[in-house]
Amino acid sequence: MLVHVQREVATALAAPVATARMVLALPVVGLLFGALLGFDTLGVLVATPIGWGCLVVGAGLILVAVRWNARLVRRATPTRAAPGLECELMAIAVSGGGSLVQAREVVTGALDRFGLPSDGDHLDEVLQLSHEAGIPAAELLRAEADELRLAADADARSGAAALSVRLMLPLGLCVLPAFMVLGVLPLMVAVISSTVSGF
Repeated sequence: MLVHVQREVATALAAPVATARMVLALPVVGLLFGALLGFDTLGVLVATPIGWGCLVVGAGLILVAVRWNARLVRRATPTRAAPGLECELMAIAVSGGGSLVQAREVVTGALDRFGLPSDGDHLDEVLQLSHEAGIPAAELLRAEADELRLAADADARSGAAALSVRLMLPLGLCVLPAFMVLGVLPLMVAVISSTVSGF
């Protein structure tokens, strides 16, 4: 399930990441375009106080965008590797004919040994229902494990879909202004300064 979710997140990221890369290349294109037109945009950017300010602001905006994107991706990526695993292991343990107490000890030991999280109160609720209704626990535990996996999958898909929209915020609020500051403003300063010095 974790690999499936990672694919979902990668798919959600593909378009915004490609757009961000393209927009990040635009300042370089703007500088080259200005140079082809005969304006010293690179000189404005590296040799004038306005250019230094543009470099600082543009680099800061790009750094904020990169960190913001990374945090959004981290928050959307599920950290739980195997939801429903405890219920599934318990179903296997009680199917073998062992007592609930002994099966619980074996499952808890296995989860602890491999550092896996438990399913919380779900296991206790299913075992209590099984005891009160007189129903064998194995099938109830398997059904609960399936339900937990389906719920985790739905949450992951929802998070991946929301991620593709949320990733547009850093693009619009940081990357595009960085393009304006690094690509357009130095070109305007170079055009104005060359025009003024031409008179």
